[in-house]
Amino acid sequence: MSKTFAEVWDNCLKFIRDNVSPQSFKTWFEPIKPLKLDSGVLTIQVPTQFFYEWLEEHYITLLKSAIRKELGAEGKLVYSIIMDNNHAASKQPYSTKIPATDKKAVLNPSVNAPMDIGNKAIKNPFVIPGLKKINIESNLNPYYTFENFVEGECNRLARSAGYAVSKKPGGTSFNPLLIYGGTGLGKTHLANAIGVEIKKNFPNLTVLYINSERFTAQFIDAVKNNSTNDFVNFYQLVDVFIVDDVQFFAGKEKTQDVFFHIFNHLHQNGKQIILTSDKPPVEILGMEQRLLSRFKWGLSADLQVPELETRIAILKMKVFKDGIDLPDDVLEHLAYSITSNVRELEGALISLLAQASLNKKEITLDLARKMIDKFVKNTQREISIEYIQKVVCDYFKLNMDLMKSKTRKREVVQARQIAMYFAKGYTKASLATIGAHCGGKDHATVLHACKTVNNLMETDKRFKSYVDELEKKINLNA
Repeated sequence: MSKTFAEVWDNCLKFIRDNVSPQSFKTWFEPIKPLKLDSGVLTIQVPTQFFYEWLEEHYITLLKSAIRKELGAEGKLVYSIIMDNNHAASKQPYSTKIPATDKKAVLNPSVNAPMDIGNKAIKNPFVIPGLKKINIESNLNPYYTFENFVEGECNRLARSAGYAVSKKPGGTSFNPLLIYGGTGLGKTHLANAIGVEIKKNFPNLTVLYINSERFTAQFIDAVKNNSTNDFVNFYQLVDVFIVDDVQFFAGKEKTQDVFFHIFNHLHQNGKQIILTSDKPPVEILGMEQRLLSRFKWGLSADLQVPELETRIAILKMKVFKDGIDLPDDVLEHLAYSITSNVRELEGALISLLAQASLNKKEITLDLARKMIDKFVKNTQREISIEYIQKVVCDYFKLNMDLMKSKTRKREVVQARQIAMYFAKGYTKASLATIGAHCGGKDHATVLHACKTVNNLMETDKRFKSYVDELEKKINLNA
């Protein structure tokens, strides 16, 4: 006995329900109505063209799997799309055969000719009359949360401001909140974390995350299709607007112009705006001054390279969440060796775990040194102040905290001075930065330390041997 179209779609829904969140299922699949089944072709009715495009962009693979499971490899899916006409009292349905493997050819009833939707990565999010805000998905990454964002001196201001925004979106002085910093320091993570927390605290608010390049591509598509007003109206529906990498708007005058108007509308209506950039507003070239001035209305908070303690904490959290037990000395070696950014730090950890698994070896400090040193050379790591301090402390058998303390014990002062000497020679850090890492000393103290080391090397052979051995260790381990 063959299945009816209703039975086929019910079975598809059972499969789909197991593969999406309850909210997504309720929003995107419950409104669908099966219409007919003819020769292996299932016709379903969807409320709007926007609805159809969203299904094709976000759930095409899932739909294909469901249809093939029920109708076999030759099974096809046809959409019947209800178009809402402002000038008509009733909705007029129209349909076109769209195989589940095809992303093109929706008939436009006004011209009765094929209209190519184009590359799904740059679709314009058309606003159809009657579109409800519940239909707008956030695009947030649920993994990026405050819980797995490790706080340290490097990010405390940005994280605290972000958390405050998540408790009162649009109601703090941090609007807009602009988070800036170099590659791999956690800008995208923190921006998503704010959005995820807002959705948890205020489920009725519409949160939307998008990167600037996709926003630009959507705008170009809207201009091409004469639907700029729909494009702008769509973004004006949002309660919390998160835009990643706004520096890519530089040089794009028309995109900046439309973003300016969207920004103004949202800000004037008390909506929260969160931006990320790889540099502070004052350093973004090719951006209109009126837009830059608005970026400065709220708070600009930077993310810096994580300090040693934060890097160790990030690694510990990572292995804990993955259920892996690694010796502390291995984690510390990783943290001392990879200083550039969090992304490379996590990459080094993954590389170590993969190599150990493939070679069926226990992860020891010796193995970590071999694997990580190879990884470090591949990423062309620069020697850091903290790495130099670690080598010096290990050589003189001193505790790192003792070196950074205010103590004036001779052996500690001497080790501290040697660390300053090598930091000046091996890093690009300023004298003030070196001093800050060595117990909060000023630049004059660093200069004095370097002169003292040079003088002692000329007059004290034993001291010179210390410095020579340390230099070999630094270069060897680097």
